[in-house]
Amino acid sequence: MAINTDTFKENFRIYYRPLCLFALHYLHDIDNAEDTVQDCFAELWERKDSGMEISDIKSYLYSMVRNRCIDIAKKDSLIDSNVQPSDLEGIISEEECEERSYDEARLWTAIDSLPEKCREVFLLAKRDGMKYEEIAVRMNISVNTVKNQMNKALKNLKEGIRKVYLFFFG
Repeated sequence: MAINTDTFKENFRIYYRPLCLFALHYLHDIDNAEDTVQDCFAELWERKDSGMEISDIKSYLYSMVRNRCIDIAKKDSLIDSNVQPSDLEGIISEEECEERSYDEARLWTAIDSLPEKCREVFLLAKRDGMKYEEIAVRMNISVNTVKNQMNKALKNLKEGIRKVYLFFFG
């Protein structure tokens, strides 16, 4: 497949977030992961006019990001030259890393689509580990409102993840 502006934009929209999460498993720093993915897309953009044919853009991008991450990790670590993706549970396979990055991207896309107040309550509770009472005080709302917003968030996330999944995988 030849890369034109429209396919480049579409691939960026589809793969940017999953690739950032994929890179994060190697680099363990979100800023470095985002920079790496942006660099890879910039390189792909520079190559688009060369007439280069890419048969599987997804595999090409994941390989490109993986190789760049390995180069960065090797440069930063003088001790271990055998760099592999990892997470909180330890070393994971390339396939598992790619799959998890897609799952995480779908989840964050669904979280991003929540109404603002609902998203804020959800993130304070789940990401920051705050109790409902603490959230109520912080946001100047009742505990009942916090409970309602959490129920709404969980319901929307279940539906949102299903919609995102169907959008990408039909």
